[in-house]
Amino acid sequence: MRMSEATDAFAAHVSDVRRLSPATTKAYRADLADLISVVGDVEVRDVQLEHLREWLWVATQRGDARSTLARRAAAARGFFAWALETGHIPVDPSLRLIAPKRAKTLPKVASADAVSDLLDRLGHAAAQGDPIALRDHAALELLYATGVRVSELCGLDLGDIDRERRTVRVVGKGSKERVVPFGGSAARALDAYLVRGRPVLRDRRLDALAAARASEPAGVTDAATPGDAVFLGVRGGRMGSRAVYDLVARALGPIMGGGVGPHALRHSAATHLLDGGADLRTVQELLGHASLGTTQIYTHVSAERLAATYRLAHPRA
Repeated sequence: MRMSEATDAFAAHVSDVRRLSPATTKAYRADLADLISVVGDVEVRDVQLEHLREWLWVATQRGDARSTLARRAAAARGFFAWALETGHIPVDPSLRLIAPKRAKTLPKVASADAVSDLLDRLGHAAAQGDPIALRDHAALELLYATGVRVSELCGLDLGDIDRERRTVRVVGKGSKERVVPFGGSAARALDAYLVRGRPVLRDRRLDALAAARASEPAGVTDAATPGDAVFLGVRGGRMGSRAVYDLVARALGPIMGGGVGPHALRHSAATHLLDGGADLRTVQELLGHASLGTTQIYTHVSAERLAATYRLAHPRA
């Protein structure tokens, strides 16, 4: 079996059998496609350890980050372990493959005051009644209040929100479901959007569909309707991750600098929870981390912030 065929079979395995997310499956495909670009579309059994080392060396010369190299090495190990298990190869060439460890960098975190000021400004803009301003305010309030991932936010349906109990039900990595609470500020922003903003965006979509059906009745299906998505785009369809990234970049960019995405609000929410006295296990459950070790990075962020404050404030620091 050639590498391209094995890649397709492996992708089907991790998606259908291991039930990994579409994003993870896509990442595996991309990493193995990069391997094929270096070693060629050869038989899987012909790939040796030297070929894998050359692949990582090429990536190093290209300037790939250490985290990228570590991820690609992990993808190769997973692929060849599967190939060995399924009998496509007699020996796993990746067993002795060594990749650089991921650099341990602390996540970017905005101060609680900065986030509060930002959300207050968005709230004042939303009070004018513009549906996009109402949506943007609600989305950022909910991101910060719950610490959910951008994919979880975009995947929310109306039935996932319990406005009485102030909770949202999200489906995270590995299709794991969890219920996350949110506070009064997010509740008010969400209510305003659902009552005054979302119906306007929904009607835009329905009007466009009606016009399209009138001109081309056979070319439009009911699948294009807005459905139950909570957050809608400018044209009334489900809001995508790219639109949320752009929104956060515009809002948080002036506060935190370039390269800021929705995860900055997730990082900030987790750090502020710990600063406020929440225990690590609670934060782990709220964020949907499978490992407590992933959550522990926020304790380091809190310690760094404490040390920085001490150095600035103590007369003998």
